Amino acid sequence: MTATLELEDLTTGYATGWHRVCAVDELELSWGEAALIAGRQVALFRTAPGEVFAVAQEDPATGAFVMARGILGSRGTRATIASPLHKEVYDLETGECFGNAELRLDTFATRIADGYVEISL
Repeated sequence: MTATLELEDLTTGYATGWHRVCAVDELELSWGEAALIAGRQVALFRTAPGEVFAVAQEDPATGAFVMARGILGSRGTRATIASPLHKEVYDLETGECFGNAELRLDTFATRIADGYVEISL
């Protein structure tokens, strides 16, 4: 399933603060979705019923907006996403790249409030 989620209240620019994105049930487990949040492309990953990660949609190695199509995995207890282009693997929580210390994926705090995913930019 490929879809781009829409915000309930879309603002222009990169507004800071918490943004309501979608109902948590709209995100499939172990599948990425792209969302435009306050003018920024973000990739969302629901890895467990009550756990959602948010990272920049832009691949740090290429600049392509593809991270929602990445491959979810793990390194020990750390949830990871592999870029669909060059397979660089990033920690979903910290953005650290395991194969290239010069690369870093932007990450964003998430929370679930009243059944909705909220992201802090």
